[in-house]
Amino acid sequence: MQNEKIAQRDFFEQREEVLNSWPTGKEVDLEEAVKYHLDMPKSKNFSYKLNIASDNGETLAQPRAGVALISEHISLLKHLEQGGADLLPTTIDSYTRQNRYQEAQTGVEESRNTGRSMLNGFPAVNHGVEACREVVEELKTPVQIRHGTPDARLLAEITLAGGFNAFEGGGISYNIPYAKDIDLEKSIYWWQYVDRLTGYYEEVGISINREPFGPLTGTLVPPCISHTIGIIEALLAVKQGVKNITLGYGQCGNLVQDVAALVSLKELAEEYLSEFGYGDTKVTTVMHQWMGGFPQDESKAYAVISWGSVAAALGKATKVIVKTPHEAYGIPTKEANVAGISATKQIVNMLKDQEMEDSARFREEKEVIIKETKAILQKVLQLGEGDWVKGVVRSFQAGVIDVPFAPSRFNAGKILPVRDKEGCVRMLEAGNIPFSQEVLDYHREKIQDRGKAEGRIPSFQMVIDDIYAINKGMLVGKKGR
Repeated sequence: MQNEKIAQRDFFEQREEVLNSWPTGKEVDLEEAVKYHLDMPKSKNFSYKLNIASDNGETLAQPRAGVALISEHISLLKHLEQGGADLLPTTIDSYTRQNRYQEAQTGVEESRNTGRSMLNGFPAVNHGVEACREVVEELKTPVQIRHGTPDARLLAEITLAGGFNAFEGGGISYNIPYAKDIDLEKSIYWWQYVDRLTGYYEEVGISINREPFGPLTGTLVPPCISHTIGIIEALLAVKQGVKNITLGYGQCGNLVQDVAALVSLKELAEEYLSEFGYGDTKVTTVMHQWMGGFPQDESKAYAVISWGSVAAALGKATKVIVKTPHEAYGIPTKEANVAGISATKQIVNMLKDQEMEDSARFREEKEVIIKETKAILQKVLQLGEGDWVKGVVRSFQAGVIDVPFAPSRFNAGKILPVRDKEGCVRMLEAGNIPFSQEVLDYHREKIQDRGKAEGRIPSFQMVIDDIYAINKGMLVGKKGR
């Protein structure tokens, strides 16, 4: 398996198999879908709105949302649209994410019988092309498909034919953090198909935004890990013809580190895309507000939301994925979603014209992230003998890329992240990550400084304390608190 563009003949042969895997796949007519997209107004195009925001230095607010039935889903999205969402989601249900369409269908039927959603998202594959178009046509705002699917080929076919023009995920980011037993080569192969389909639309003049999932496991993920995976997924996507990429980052909590991460992510992505011949790719960024546990108290939850909004605004993220004050209780209400959007937009509008001070501390953090990310990417390319796909597979086998707390048995799981005394995410254990001795010493010194300040030897207990810290009203899980 290699990082080669899928030949058109092979692509169309594979399409036959994909479209015949579930009855609604037969609704997809690619030629007719192209005409449908070309007739859509520019204002509904996700890439177009992102590009304008990027050019104007704006940060757009986008929530997560999805329910089982078409009319209820439209009603939910209209409520979010009227509540100020700049971009809209269609979050896909968990059964569809695992290609368990029959069980998703049962959930649809139960939802009709009970009058409330029995699924935690919108089962787009079960509803089919026309239902997707009904959703798109009822809204004025661009809508993105957000999910978590290792094999999203049929989902992509149906939703893109259905008029959606933004699709989240990737062969690494929607496998390693989400699945236990799915072979990495398989998921990369499946996502090459998704990107080849996206590239086909691009070839006929339809811009489809692609967004690798940046937060990964969402728990103490060092910026260099998420940067590495995002950049590789971007390089794999553009090989198949993708032209519009949004790279993501999950908030870690230290403002300087978060802003440095967002700034360096865009710079590194553009550098690598240009180096490998894809300098014409439009790169934007997305900041995911805090992905860990939330306080139950609404006032404290708003503080967490606002802190993420500050990082997004100062990091000049093109968009921010919004959390709600009800995160601690499960799936939020539409009212809670709007409340999160309002709080976020207030912050990003207040900070639109402000910038992070170019201090020595900021430059240091940015330089460390860049140095770490380049070290990993260089080793990936070396292991792959110049091929990114081979390099990724071999790098996970060797632990050169390692995602903390991931369920996948194809992930080494040897790194152990922890916060330093200022709340930056460092590596207590670096596993087989190919850092220089200088970088390893930097991490060790930062963690030892925290240990001295707290009067304890750095250990796994620190990691546990940090995971629960936000719930307890702080960022760093200090001893005795």
